[in-house]
Amino acid sequence: MASDPGQQWPLRRDGLAATGCWLGRDLASQTNAEYYRSGGPGSVPMKILFTFENPLPSAEADAEVFVTTARHLARLASKSWLHVPAADEAHCRAAAALAGMPVVRARAPIAPAALRHFVCGLTVVFRREFREADLIYTRNLWVASLALLAGQRIVFDHYRPWPAQIPPLGRWLHRLMCHRRFLANISHSEYTRARYLDLGVPGQKLYCVRNGFDPRRVGGPVPVETAKRRVGIEGSQKTVVYTGRVNHKKGLELVIEAARRLPDQLFVLVGSQGNGAIEAAARALGNVRLVPWQRPEALAAYLFAADVLLIPPSLKPLTQFGSTVIPLKLYLYMGCGRPILAGDSPDLREVLEDGRNALLCRPDCVESLIDGINTLTRDPRLAHRLAAEALADSRNYTWESRARKIAAIIRERLDSIATECGAWSREQSRAWLRHSRRWAVHLIRKRSLVLPPAVGLEAGPVARAGGQSAPGPGTGTRGSRR
Repeated sequence: MASDPGQQWPLRRDGLAATGCWLGRDLASQTNAEYYRSGGPGSVPMKILFTFENPLPSAEADAEVFVTTARHLARLASKSWLHVPAADEAHCRAAAALAGMPVVRARAPIAPAALRHFVCGLTVVFRREFREADLIYTRNLWVASLALLAGQRIVFDHYRPWPAQIPPLGRWLHRLMCHRRFLANISHSEYTRARYLDLGVPGQKLYCVRNGFDPRRVGGPVPVETAKRRVGIEGSQKTVVYTGRVNHKKGLELVIEAARRLPDQLFVLVGSQGNGAIEAAARALGNVRLVPWQRPEALAAYLFAADVLLIPPSLKPLTQFGSTVIPLKLYLYMGCGRPILAGDSPDLREVLEDGRNALLCRPDCVESLIDGINTLTRDPRLAHRLAAEALADSRNYTWESRARKIAAIIRERLDSIATECGAWSREQSRAWLRHSRRWAVHLIRKRSLVLPPAVGLEAGPVARAGGQSAPGPGTGTRGSRR
């Protein structure tokens, strides 16, 4: 670990308390906890190397989550870098401006993507910044595994419940996350966190920290009639607005059918990037407006023009495609102060409460979706109350808030005794093999890597070792310290 005479750094990478093992004149006798408190509220006196394996800038949600979290977390660290592939120096400068920190250009090809990810992991361990950093913050399991082999600490941040979606990875994931230098797995839902608990990963390493939004993207409130006129809609026209990817993976076929049955409502789908099946169906209806993908500063006008902000009430994104667990748009919706209509799915229920801050309808049921739209557009008092509650809740879901929670987790984990995991049991092996066989059959039949849940959405792929129970739900949940 780097030794900078002007600063004080813990000397050990094993997560053990290191009382007395500090560089510096005044802190030699301090404990870790006292030391971190001395850094000021929210500060992380550590050097962090963030790694992201896709070129920037990017309109993808994973890039927004990772880079925005990194930018805010870097403000709380003493030093930080972003390791990222870039085609040229111009792209390096763009990535540095986006992330708000120096960029370490990955020595990897831009294409193909699989080779890019592979080479990023192989080469990052040889960079000077890798050796200087006190921990690696990544969303890539390949990078995490190689960094552990090279002697680094790891904080992993990803939304997918990999043990449930690709069960053959289970045993390797268990071994990886039980490593003493694997500090924390950050997920943005209890749904995903529970899948790792089911795998037998200690609760002390598993945290749920919600995603967020940037209030500056919303700006000040705009009356709905004014916002409608700004985007070319009559002020009296009732509108149902969806923003995000316009494709078959988002459950939008339900929305198209609802539009067909509600000709007096205007459905606005913001985010079209092509001429797929959803776009073709939408163009056949006079009350559906397709809007191209909008830059963040332009999106707010459409959000404020909504009488109903819609998250398509389909389980497909969660269970069939595995591409969405609590959609990122939810937090932006909440911050706009417009009523939200969504499906009653297990991930959304972690944030939305039917009748309090949103209206939830039965998943994959057009009739229930239509009833929800009619309820919100015909009952302005209810719509206003739900919107006000969602707006109040949104104050807890900003990127700055997320970064501060993660900073507190890092401080806590660095001050914790290394967590030892129990051995992989026979019960776990049997469950792992059973679900892996089911995954293989699904792959052959459906040609899909993502395994949907077997019975209900709450069942995990591997029984918890030793009857381990999950800590109670909540943001930043963790188990007891050992």
